[in-house]
Formats: sequence, structure tokens, C-alpha cells
Amino acid sequence: MASEITLYHSPNTRSTGVRILLEELGAPHRLQVLNMKAGEHREAAYRAINPMGKVPALTHGDAVVTEQAAIYLYLADLFPGAGLTAALDDPLRGPYLRWMVYYGSSFEPAVIDRALQREAGPRAMSAYGDFDTVMATLLGALDKGPYLLGERFTAVDVLWGTALGWTTSFKLVPEEPAIRAYIDRVNGRPAAVKVAAADAALSAEHAASQEAEPAQA
Repeated sequence: MASEITLYHSPNTRSTGVRILLEELGAPHRLQVLNMKAGEHREAAYRAINPMGKVPALTHGDAVVTEQAAIYLYLADLFPGAGLTAALDDPLRGPYLRWMVYYGSSFEPAVIDRALQREAGPRAMSAYGDFDTVMATLLGALDKGPYLLGERFTAVDVLWGTALGWTTSFKLVPEEPAIRAYIDRVNGRPAAVKVAAADAALSAEHAASQEAEPAQA
């Protein structure tokens, strides 16, 4: 492509899913690794990309894209030949967008509130209503499987496979049989396996650099 894609990434974070998506898409890109243990995500150079100091962030030419759902939608639409998006005239476009946005607007706030033992707030003000309804809605879709859009694997499954893998591992979400089967199905794909190994190596490097730092002082 004329403009280079750069993913700002740190291992074992929300950017891992984007790295998997890039592999699934076969998208040429440059990986800009941030050592969050060393606080590189809080430095001015990165805050010029994302003032929130969070990953993932993506640059493509002059475009800067942050927020998970936006990045997934942007990349999958940029490489339609990979078949991981639903086109504008595809009947699945609506459900595709729904599940892409449902993660950040309903699922993650519900999980965080539950983990911090916070009330969801008055129903009229709550973005998601209540945790049990959020989970029941998700399970209803997974029960129809094998993917969130039925038989078709898309970028939305990369997002949810990664997210559910993390949230169940930390016991933030109950590991229902349908959720466990979905995680195994999505994260057992070659792209996810490859990135998991690469992220493990990066994480070890970052940990070793922090351990060595006092000796260098």
C-alpha cells in the first residue's frame, strides 16, 4: 500500500487482538512496540498519537485511529479481500456493526463495574442496563455459533475471542461451555497462536529489562 500501517502495541493488552487481526488480514504493517512496564505509553511522543496513553493505536499515512472498534472496522474494511468484514450492502453488516460496538458500549463497562463491585446506576442512565442481561445476550448469540455471525468468521470474532480469553482467565466472566468453546475456536487459529507466542517473547523481554534496570543504575 502507498501508506504504511503502524500499530502501536504492547504485549498482553487490548492491542494484542489488533495484532492478530493484522495477521488474519495478511496486512503489511510496522509494529511499534511500547514497553508499558517502563512507562513508554505515558511519554510525550506517544501521547501525541493517543493522548489517552492507551493501546492500541494505529497510524496509516496521515490518519490516526484509536479505540478498538474503530481500528477493527478500519482495518477489515481496508482489506475487504480477506473476507473479514461485511460489506455495506451485506445483510450481515448490521449484526457485524452491532457486535463490534456492543463490546465497548455494553460488555466491557458491565464487566468492569462487576469487577469493581460498583452498581450499574439507574437504568435510565446506564449504558448497558445490567450485567446478567449483557451476558445472556452474548450467550444467546454464541449458542447459535460457531461464530457471532453464524458460520462466518469475521473481524468481530477476533475482538471477542481475545476479550473473552482475557476476561475468563481473570475470572471476570463465567466460563460457560459456549464461551469456552468459542475462545478455543477463535484463539486456536494460526494467527492467534502465532501472536500469542510473539507476545510471550515480548513480555519476557520487557520483564527482563525492568529486572536489569536497578543493576544499571
